[in-house]
Amino acid sequence: MKQVKPDVSAVPARHLLAVATATAFLLLAGCAVSPAYETPTAAAPQTFKEAAGWQPAVPADTLERGPWWTLFGDAQLNQLADSIDISNQNVAEAVASYEQARALVREQRASLFPTVSLTGSGARSGGGGEQQTNNNFKAAIGASWEPDIWGRLRAGVTGADASAAASAADLAAARLSAQGELATNYFSLRQSDAQIALLNATIDGYKRVLDITSNRFNSGIAAKSDLLQAQTQLANAQIDLSSQTRARAQLEHAIAILLGRAPSDFSLAVAPWTLTVPEVPLGVPSTLLQRRPDIAAAERRVAVANEQIGIARSAYYPSLNLTGSYGSGASKVGDLFNASSSLWSLGVSAAQTLFNAGATTASVDAAKAGHEAAVARYRQTVLSAFGAVEDQLSATRALAEQLALRQQASAAADQVEQQMLNRYNAGQVGYTDVVTAQVTALSARRSLVQAQADRQTTAVALIQSLGGGWHTPQPQ
Repeated sequence: MKQVKPDVSAVPARHLLAVATATAFLLLAGCAVSPAYETPTAAAPQTFKEAAGWQPAVPADTLERGPWWTLFGDAQLNQLADSIDISNQNVAEAVASYEQARALVREQRASLFPTVSLTGSGARSGGGGEQQTNNNFKAAIGASWEPDIWGRLRAGVTGADASAAASAADLAAARLSAQGELATNYFSLRQSDAQIALLNATIDGYKRVLDITSNRFNSGIAAKSDLLQAQTQLANAQIDLSSQTRARAQLEHAIAILLGRAPSDFSLAVAPWTLTVPEVPLGVPSTLLQRRPDIAAAERRVAVANEQIGIARSAYYPSLNLTGSYGSGASKVGDLFNASSSLWSLGVSAAQTLFNAGATTASVDAAKAGHEAAVARYRQTVLSAFGAVEDQLSATRALAEQLALRQQASAAADQVEQQMLNRYNAGQVGYTDVVTAQVTALSARRSLVQAQADRQTTAVALIQSLGGGWHTPQPQ
């Protein structure tokens, strides 16, 4: 059978151009200049040194953190923390940055598609005398498209996606930071309430002792130095009360600012202090460490830097742009849509930089250096995170041990104070012994309150170091 060859000359030139362009695009579409992304490695211990028995670390960045502050069992704290998202201006800024990053992703994705435009014009010209007036009307629809042959546009989209993910992690970090600072300030305020109550009770006791000492002095039983010492003790306690009252006011102002409110419009009434300190379940630290938002943000920024290498490399290759338009021109508006007045055009353009004195190579090298810097920051973030967890675990264990000792010391100091007062009233010891016992007892009581607050604030810091809260499994 005789083979019949197609008559290429019979094919319109514009069809040949379209076929050639499509063929070239299909051959080159698989080309990509971005390096294959690999999550950077970092030194991660299997267990924590300061907490034996915890499980090896496993990725768990998608687990629900939940409202971790509810673990402390304080209704007032729950109410305050719930309003952080809608009131704190730092969180609001992070939300806006995240929305901006998402919009950039949409903008980058739009660059993968053709741009279509509609144009129209009308002109009327003429001259003096018997010259004829001319009308010229045009309408056209056109399109332009830059095929992503080398993957530059796709790299931009991938980088924008990674940037948006990093912004989402920054938002989570901003929330966690604000929530943690609120909880810490709240517990410090409740500690101030307890210290103020303790000082008020101490001042009442010192006033009674001063009355007794004054009566003894007036009766000639006690020396004037006893009276002066009692007055000094009372004045010092009153000074401490004033300082503690000021500290409470400052904490209240800080909480108001965290909630996005003016300090003058916000107040927290004195309330009972809930001393609950949640226990960290076994295995949780290794799991939650992978969910720290700052680690997630650092890793996503490595991905962004990786795509920047591809974008820089694409400058080594030619750029291609396709254009096309279809329209019509006529002297009358009604004739614009007649076939005889139609106009069309197809075009393709390519550009290649031949010499730029090494600027492209420098840009690629800069992108590679930026990637290495991002990897180093990621690894440092991971190391710092593990260090922070170890610090808080060590502090948690030490404070638990100290609390029991503080309780014993406070109880013993209270007994010594009462015994010295009794012996002083019986004339068995001098007032200096009473003062010493009172100072020791007050210091022990205040140290006990401080230890109780430190346990709660350390628990908050540990939760922050772990990237958020956790859910304890419910019994079956």
